Amino acid sequence: MDNASGFRQRRSDVGSALALHQSVHDAQSLASIDRPPGKDENLPVSKIYYPLSFPVLALLMPASILGVLARLGLQALVTYDGQSVFPLAYVQGTGCFIMGLGLGLKEPLGNLYGPLYTAITTGFCGSLTTFSGWQLDVFDSWINAGQYDRNGLRDLIDGITKTVFTLVLSLASVSFGAHLAKLISPKFPALSPPGRVFRYGITIVSVLTYAATFPAYFRLPADFRHKATAALLFSFPGTLTRYLLSIHLNPLVQTIPLGTFVANALGTALLGTFHVLQSTPTPVSQNACAILQGLADGYCGCMTTVSTFAAEVGTLKEWKAWFYAAFSWTTGQLLLLVILGPSFWAGHVKEQPTCSFA
Repeated sequence: MDNASGFRQRRSDVGSALALHQSVHDAQSLASIDRPPGKDENLPVSKIYYPLSFPVLALLMPASILGVLARLGLQALVTYDGQSVFPLAYVQGTGCFIMGLGLGLKEPLGNLYGPLYTAITTGFCGSLTTFSGWQLDVFDSWINAGQYDRNGLRDLIDGITKTVFTLVLSLASVSFGAHLAKLISPKFPALSPPGRVFRYGITIVSVLTYAATFPAYFRLPADFRHKATAALLFSFPGTLTRYLLSIHLNPLVQTIPLGTFVANALGTALLGTFHVLQSTPTPVSQNACAILQGLADGYCGCMTTVSTFAAEVGTLKEWKAWFYAAFSWTTGQLLLLVILGPSFWAGHVKEQPTCSFA
């Protein structure tokens, strides 16, 4: 294998690198994670979809909606009195495992229908996992937002636990998913690609699915808005923002995946801002509270991702992986400190949201 073909394999097959515990030397090699399968997967021209082609963007719509619903549902399921593990851990672990499977099955998925790969990884897994939610969860531990009966040392331990446990769980889950995909990939059934009518049909249904979130928000009972329907409105815009940042920025810098970093940092800053607006002494209206919750769960939750972040950290070589992980985490905490800290400690807002919902 010559140098050019070796670089091409390292650049495209992130799933194999994760499964075999291999590394890549620069972040530019990870730019293929969010892109649909292409020439690097040895696909014929007829099966290649460009990143910004309409079928790819359309299929991100229902994938984003399903990702948000899965995140909110899973969090509700594992939130109970006496829980042993914080709820977001289940979300991050599940999303990262599916992400590893998707990366490992990129070529078979490309042979079937390329946009399906992007829908599973970028759309569903990216919307299921949330970097901004992780960062806020850690920050809430530092300041003891739950007002638990414990001292500052235990606040510190709680924040460190959520940091380390989430990172280790996410890296292990994405690697396990990629390893499992490596085992089943040779036995993956060679399904016939869908015909033109089916492809056009699924694109139309995808667009109509997202369009249905608007009447769902306005026509369903008002108490559904902060629970789900507001988040569904902002799910696809959040995913699309992250996807565009990834496509345009990830190939630019060798040290870190710049697009993923910017999406995670920007989403964390916005989540902190929305949290401040939800915690003012004079609560905003119920409709505004629902919109803010939708922006937090939908836009910020889908704009930021742990699954792609974990795949990148797990594949980058040595010090670059540690630098990227530490730099991303530190940036998120500093942004929340700058946005939330002065408001909390000056007494202008409360640690707990004051928003009331219908």
